[in-house]
Amino acid sequence: MGPVVLLAGGTGGAKLAAGLAGALGTTADAPDELVVVANTGDDVELYGAHVSPDPDLIAFHLAERIDARGWGLDGDTFHVMDGLRELGVEVWFNLGDRDLAYGIERARRLAAGDRLTDAIGDLARALRVPARVLPMSDEPVRSRVRAQGRAWEFQEFMIVGRGAGPVEGLEFRGVEDARPTPEVLDAIAAARAIVIGPSNPLLSIGPILALPGMREALRATAAPVVAVSPIVGGAVLKGPTAAFLEWAGQPVSAAGVTALYGDVLDGIVCDEPLDPPVGGSPDGSPEAAIPVHTADLLMSDGADRRRLAGETLAFAAVLAG
Repeated sequence: MGPVVLLAGGTGGAKLAAGLAGALGTTADAPDELVVVANTGDDVELYGAHVSPDPDLIAFHLAERIDARGWGLDGDTFHVMDGLRELGVEVWFNLGDRDLAYGIERARRLAAGDRLTDAIGDLARALRVPARVLPMSDEPVRSRVRAQGRAWEFQEFMIVGRGAGPVEGLEFRGVEDARPTPEVLDAIAAARAIVIGPSNPLLSIGPILALPGMREALRATAAPVVAVSPIVGGAVLKGPTAAFLEWAGQPVSAAGVTALYGDVLDGIVCDEPLDPPVGGSPDGSPEAAIPVHTADLLMSDGADRRRLAGETLAFAAVLAG
């Protein structure tokens, strides 16, 4: 059997990645059964470092090294940031010392001509991550948000602008010239199941799906493609997902998420019925509505994450026949 492939970004995607690793029983010595395709639209260059927030967040969760605050490495120090502040530098992006070291080494590798895939893969191996973590592309794609009457780079919007709407626009700069990596396309083609994580469908999954050829690869694979909704109890637990769904003209619901993913989906895991049913039938008949598995979407701890991952994999297996 091929691998399970997870498209992910943000905290929800990282937590489900850890759940899938637990459910599948993968280890750092045998990681190939789980491939995580990470959003790199949030990447940013600063402090002389190339920072890849989503791939690193996913790797830290998988390695069980995530800090209790929900980002960065457990036990990291912030001496460099303190030193910059003493020098009068405006530090709006807080980065731990070891986190910064990874970003500096990544920047050095990229300047030397190495691929982002290799730089991220080496970090995952150094951290003993029980999965393959792949960037969605080796070419730079940068998410840019228009909100509050101005244009923002993504990280500045989230930290300085506090992710506040209303959202007025979203673009993925450079996406037309980027492509999914060969490793990503090979994993999708060989997969036994593809899961879209409970991530922001526009900010975290949107850049992945916007890559030329990505939607076609997902439609062409024999594996079922199953999304896990990020809407829990009719609300968003974290981040600006609601503001972006409103901008996209979609309700804050599993139906709104499903509509954004369109015909790449074979099923969705959610905690609510799809109302109205979403499907591919020209007459909109309920018989043709996309299959739904109803589950508790809360991932409060490791047991919850493994439970949701196991239910998602079982649902995908049913869809695969």
